[in-house]
Amino acid sequence: MDSLATYRRIIEQVLTASTTIPYANGQIESEIVFDRASDRYVLLTVGWEGLRRVHGCLVHLDLIDGKVWIQRDGTEDGIAEELVRAGIPKRDIVLAFHPPDMRRHTEYATA
Repeated sequence: MDSLATYRRIIEQVLTASTTIPYANGQIESEIVFDRASDRYVLLTVGWEGLRRVHGCLVHLDLIDGKVWIQRDGTEDGIAEELVRAGIPKRDIVLAFHPPDMRRHTEYATA
């Protein structure tokens, strides 16, 4: 199996597992959106916390040029480490939420 297919499978497994984690406050659920044609993957939080509407992007991942680009990571422990534990090497993960000149100071890919 090629690495892109493997990365797609891993991303979908990791994000799907994230939807099973319950929220302590409010009536909030997780939703996942997989755009397989464009290789975009999003984990959303949707619901209510008291009278406050909750709706936002928790995680946004893209597959670009054979690498996993983490556009947004609002998780507590970091989605990058979950992807590494699941089998994606750090050299194929770009922390896109960091400015390009700062990425070289991480253990992950620069682009």
